[in-house]
Amino acid sequence: MRPETVLITGCSSGIGRASAEAFLADGWQVYATAREPDDIAELAKHEHCTTDTLDVTEQSDIRNVVNRIIRTEDRIDCLVNNAGYAQFGPTEEVPVEKVHEQFDVNVYGPHRVTRAVLPHMREAGEGTIINLSSVAGRLSFPGGGAYCGSKFAIEAMTDALRQEVDGLGIDAVLIEPGPVQTNFSERASEQAAEESGLERTGAYDWFWKVFEDSEAIGGDGPGSVAPERVATDIVDAANLTDPPARMPVGTIAQLSVKARFLPDRLRDAAMRFIRNRVA
Repeated sequence: MRPETVLITGCSSGIGRASAEAFLADGWQVYATAREPDDIAELAKHEHCTTDTLDVTEQSDIRNVVNRIIRTEDRIDCLVNNAGYAQFGPTEEVPVEKVHEQFDVNVYGPHRVTRAVLPHMREAGEGTIINLSSVAGRLSFPGGGAYCGSKFAIEAMTDALRQEVDGLGIDAVLIEPGPVQTNFSERASEQAAEESGLERTGAYDWFWKVFEDSEAIGGDGPGSVAPERVATDIVDAANLTDPPARMPVGTIAQLSVKARFLPDRLRDAAMRFIRNRVA
């Protein structure tokens, strides 16, 4: 029997790279993609891995990759919408165009790829679509309006999708990591740097003081998990006959998901305490 086929976006590093390696170890035929093909050249050395250029904001890239897979494999058993980044900054200080860019990658990107893949899964009568969300898709925080908004959106879209494809043999799953040991924090810092176009007002210095502590947004802070840990859950979701709708990854993720059920006034009070400590 031919191995099952998975398409993964954003494989240059972190969760995407670890997922490609995990699927390969599990015997899948992997199509690993990234905006810069040189970043994933090492993966192409594996017998069962094909690499390709895919920028999720470019419809032509998506069409070319999906057509190539169908031409070669005649199937796409699993799609992992992993590509994404974080735009941090207080709402007043983040220009509207930066919010557009955030949603173009984190929301419209998965939507574009999913639309391209779904007809083939429907024709086959089976498939799994895995969308990378975050605890930030369930619990928002100061300075995370654009990023959390994009993840809240992908949660809503996946909930709708799961119900739409019910009965078609297709599953839709959300993976919700907490802090992950990747270069996510570094890229988030680059997106938030003064030279990135954010309009610093001086009114939110308390936020930037918290933000500059890398442990506040992930990295190697307490409770962070390795990308391989997230990849394990992604492969499990792809292999399960009846996967759960959501899979929080790591202790912080599991606790944070529960925290959203706290009254708003308690969560606001906790954030007020942090703000007063650093102000």
